[in-house]
Amino acid sequence: MLLWFVIIYWIISVGIGLYAATRVHNTKDFAIAGRHLPFYMVTATVFATWFGSETVLGIPATFLKEGLHGVVADPFGASMCLILVGLFFAAPLYRMNLLTIGDFYKKKFGRSVEVLTTIAIVISYLGWVGAQITALGLVFNVVSQGEISKLAGMWIGSGTILIYTFFGGMWAVAVTDFLQMIIIVIGMLFIGHEISGQVGGVSVVVNHAMDAGKFEFWPTLEVKEIIAFAAAWVTMMFGSIPQQDVFQRVQSSKTEKIAIWGSVFGGSLYFVFAFVPMFLAYSATMIDPEMVKGLIDTDPQLILPTLVMQHAPLFAQVMFFGALLSAIKSCASATLLAPSVTFSENILKPMLGRRLSDHKMLHLMRGVTVVFTILVTLYAMNSKASIFKMVENAYQITLVMAFVPLVAGVYWKRSNTQGALAAIFCGLSVWLAILIFGPEDPFVPAHFAGMFASIFGMIVGSLLPSVVAKDLPQEPEHAELHHMAASHTGHVAEQPHHHPSHKQT
Repeated sequence: MLLWFVIIYWIISVGIGLYAATRVHNTKDFAIAGRHLPFYMVTATVFATWFGSETVLGIPATFLKEGLHGVVADPFGASMCLILVGLFFAAPLYRMNLLTIGDFYKKKFGRSVEVLTTIAIVISYLGWVGAQITALGLVFNVVSQGEISKLAGMWIGSGTILIYTFFGGMWAVAVTDFLQMIIIVIGMLFIGHEISGQVGGVSVVVNHAMDAGKFEFWPTLEVKEIIAFAAAWVTMMFGSIPQQDVFQRVQSSKTEKIAIWGSVFGGSLYFVFAFVPMFLAYSATMIDPEMVKGLIDTDPQLILPTLVMQHAPLFAQVMFFGALLSAIKSCASATLLAPSVTFSENILKPMLGRRLSDHKMLHLMRGVTVVFTILVTLYAMNSKASIFKMVENAYQITLVMAFVPLVAGVYWKRSNTQGALAAIFCGLSVWLAILIFGPEDPFVPAHFAGMFASIFGMIVGSLLPSVVAKDLPQEPEHAELHHMAASHTGHVAEQPHHHPSHKQT
């Protein structure tokens, strides 16, 4: 019965996605839904995109082993990322009316920075999408009671999600995300009520977890512990800000105000509901401690699905797996679309020439989506990392390469191409040097050191006399960025003086 439910639900959701594809007529529709999404859909797609497999399977498994201290990156850092995007980046980026986040780097810093940051962003999606594909394989394996292998489940899941993402783009993602958010919320609340009834109520579980020390959040007063804590927090809080999926939700909004508050409300909803799977997983330690003991060191991601399969009635199983599949599908479709769009627009399109028609560009985006789906499925099949680690590690490269140029490009008028290239070079070099040549457990984590090296590179590179040939666009576009950022913060940007070196740009 449960497997048939999964099959029926899968077919219906693919059908809805294909129906949404009828609204796609050009690349703008495919990439950012024609900038027509209302507030409720932007909020839903922000929430549903981030409420993925790591939220339902990865975070609870980490919480059981390490407590709240272990999940500082997600949901704490992840939800703060969305709120920060809404408060500080949505307005200036929305006013620029761009198609991809790579277009921002091109407008501000030129072609070379656009290419480098776009490659970093595309690479970062391997881990995130790989986590969703891994989770799909796990779910199909569990609900079929082993009849469908994990590898077969990965290909089935990625192939069917590709169908409606291929045709519908952002419209299909947004419509299915809205419906899937409803299923996630109802499903999580229902199964939470069902499980809490078996242990005597929510307060019993919370008190038990508190007595077990699971709510210890802050690090001990040791320098290394504090640095590790901060590094884990900023990985997703800052590293996932310069991401195409976040940018798409901002640009898909109907108005600037929707772009701002859709991100803030979506991030706040995500933070609240991320605690439901943690509550369910901890309940398993009270309902079936032997099962938890057997899985905690082998495959803790199976604890929650096993609890539901063995200790919940059929309808509760249907609600749980419906919510889980919705979470994975919404996240996977969005994260398949985002890197495909930015790679097509910012890497392939300039290489193929500016005469590429919009119709051909749409075909190109769809073709890249197919290739990326195949590559990420192969990556997921061969990855040994946990779902939580795959997602957490995904954002290290964007943290050290793309975050600082984005912040400086929006809010620091003296930032320039030389500074951006120095930030990318310094951040990447330090990060890789510690990863390759450093100790297994360095005093300062590689990505944290890389972020500060990137800040250093941006400041020094921008203030030193220019020695880099800059391939910036026309002067009005370049100056427009700081006016937008300044108007967002309530200040009027001072117009730059036109020194001879400025004209050379």
